[in-house]
Amino acid sequence: MTHNGPSPTQPAAVPATATGEGDRRAVPPRPPSYTGRLIGLDLARGLAMFGMYAAHLGPDPSEGGFLGFLMETARGRSSALFALLAGFSLVIITGRPQPRTGRAGRQAVGRVFIRAVVLIALGFALAALGTSVDVILAYYGLTFLSVLPLYRLSAKALAIVAAVGALVLPQLLYLIHQSIDEGSWADTVISWDPAARISDTDGLLDLMFTGGYPVLTWAPFMIAGMAVARLDLTSARVRGRLVLTGTALAVLGYGGSWLALTLVPHASAAIAATTDGGSASSAWWSDAVGEPVEHSPAWLLVAAPHSQTTASILGNTGVALVVLALCLMATARMRRSARLTAPICAVGAMSLTAYVLHIVAIRVLGIDSRDFPALAVLLAFIGVAMLLAWAWSRMFRRGPLEYLLHAVTKAARHIK
Repeated sequence: MTHNGPSPTQPAAVPATATGEGDRRAVPPRPPSYTGRLIGLDLARGLAMFGMYAAHLGPDPSEGGFLGFLMETARGRSSALFALLAGFSLVIITGRPQPRTGRAGRQAVGRVFIRAVVLIALGFALAALGTSVDVILAYYGLTFLSVLPLYRLSAKALAIVAAVGALVLPQLLYLIHQSIDEGSWADTVISWDPAARISDTDGLLDLMFTGGYPVLTWAPFMIAGMAVARLDLTSARVRGRLVLTGTALAVLGYGGSWLALTLVPHASAAIAATTDGGSASSAWWSDAVGEPVEHSPAWLLVAAPHSQTTASILGNTGVALVVLALCLMATARMRRSARLTAPICAVGAMSLTAYVLHIVAIRVLGIDSRDFPALAVLLAFIGVAMLLAWAWSRMFRRGPLEYLLHAVTKAARHIK
């Protein structure tokens, strides 16, 4: 995140005339300033991180009850919120509210490119640890590269591109999946892909089409975030419109899926017959239906968070917009809410560190292979993350990995 106001570690300069004398008097350092940044973004990012913790570490949603509902709600929607916020970050790097041009623009593009490459490499490295988590960083990195050419577009143009992508790309992905199942070209692509050989995965084919967060259907989240970043989010009216827009998208996505599954003859039966999960009755909002083991056109009607369908993109984007707008509203009056949300915001401000360390902790502690009480583990991870992030933020502006990423991207300064 960038600061538009005075640095939190520097005292603000006081003009000589302000003292009524011709000298400059020492001014005590100010506490960290939240007015130079939209701290609500950090709050939303922190909540998204906790949602991912819940998906990776929390109790199984099948346990039911209110806790099961919360765990199911976190699945997919937290990563969609994180993707939307990643698009916001891309615009911050390349210029907000107006995109940078000339040499500054080329350097900004260079910083995003370097950041994306680092995320791809880090994602493959974390995946190599062999945890049960479907690591998202490599997908995010490639999505950064895919949407980067759009960074100069206006909010309206970006919103249109995101909408068209949500409507068209899931259908294209469905056709590509069918082509992969029926042909051998995918094996040829994998055999020639150096990323596949190095990482012992399906490489770019996995990142683009067949993985848990394929670029083809996750790009609309990031583009929507870019559109939001072009808005004046200090305006209460704009934040209110975001809530209304997000609510409308959620109703359209989840409600539309429920209506389709209810009205289209035999749709639920076709979905249940081609998936490895439970009943298709909750496929309009829940992952409980499982993954499709064979492709049926009826699958395009579901809105389960990881279903890669138009309805899921619309619904998840709507939820993400509402959460972001509510976080911005909650932090609009900073003095009171800053104290209450500071630990969560601290996690959000160093989300890369928080994400990577929780993957490493899962591997080191053997959480995948040992029988731990899920709720206790989840609460412990959230508590430790908040404590460590808050303590670190008292001394440093960026998280440990954020510092390293910032240092690496400095190489873009040499771009002419």
